[in-house]
Amino acid sequence: MIEVESLTRVFRTYKKRPGFWGGVTGLFKRDFEETRAADNISFNIKEGEFVGFLGPNGAGKTTTLKMLSGLIYPTSGTARVAGFDPSKRENAYRRLFALVLGQKNQLWWDLPALESFYLLRAIYGLDHKQYQQTLDELVALLGVAPKLNVQVRELSLGERMKMELIAALLHRPRVLFLDEPTIGLDVVSQKNVREFLRDYNRKHKTTILLTSHYMADISSLCERVIVIDHGKKIYDGDLDRIAGAGARQRIIKFKPRNGTFPADWKPAHGEAKTCEDGEILLHVPSEHVTAVCSQILAQGAVDDITIQDVPLEDIISEIFSRGAIH
Repeated sequence: MIEVESLTRVFRTYKKRPGFWGGVTGLFKRDFEETRAADNISFNIKEGEFVGFLGPNGAGKTTTLKMLSGLIYPTSGTARVAGFDPSKRENAYRRLFALVLGQKNQLWWDLPALESFYLLRAIYGLDHKQYQQTLDELVALLGVAPKLNVQVRELSLGERMKMELIAALLHRPRVLFLDEPTIGLDVVSQKNVREFLRDYNRKHKTTILLTSHYMADISSLCERVIVIDHGKKIYDGDLDRIAGAGARQRIIKFKPRNGTFPADWKPAHGEAKTCEDGEILLHVPSEHVTAVCSQILAQGAVDDITIQDVPLEDIISEIFSRGAIH
């Protein structure tokens, strides 16, 4: 469904010198800086796949989605979505995909969402019966029927995002690009949006490419992830393989009773970090967890002790710092 080959986008930006004379000098001689937002990225995504697209801020995720949507042109390389070249911006292609940007609205701010839905129906030339069936299904799934006639500006952030999803899916796109759809939402709204996306993908086999900084989104929705950093792809594969990289370590947390542990205490394995509340946190190789726990209990009394898996966020951060995963 999505074929990307050596996709590159270079932004050329003017570096203005400070002050009045800097502006005058810029009239005659300008300094430019080139930034590779996407650098020789290649990947393929099958129809119906739900793929996570990960990377730190500025890695090039949004730029890649915009190139796949035809909003910006690639500097070099090729991309094809369902056989179409996005950069040509053909009407047939525009009817095939949808793009949801978590920090940008497509709905009219001062109108109820339902009015914007009517406009989108006209833009896409949707049959009234088909439009109403789709709208009823999406409204029921997201539970926003009481809010359809409320001005968008009066809706909560979670309600607005649900309306944005409805607007994006009214024409039944085969491909859905999601850029931070749960950003800023509370925990309940995030959960509702995730459940909706999971059910929608399973029911309609829509190909979805999702960027998110919330690892709960990725772990609950995606079996495959593509990781990019500084514009370069550094990993493409199963999420379980990344999670497996964290299985080599465990986190031990414990809180010693006052005065039972010396200030210079060190574990036999791993590294210790003391938190503000007096709790001690250890990153320990999995094979040494039992030995370290025995050492802790033998050292002195503790109020609490827990053993946890390494959070997916920490594993991803480590991948970014290394630049690749093997």
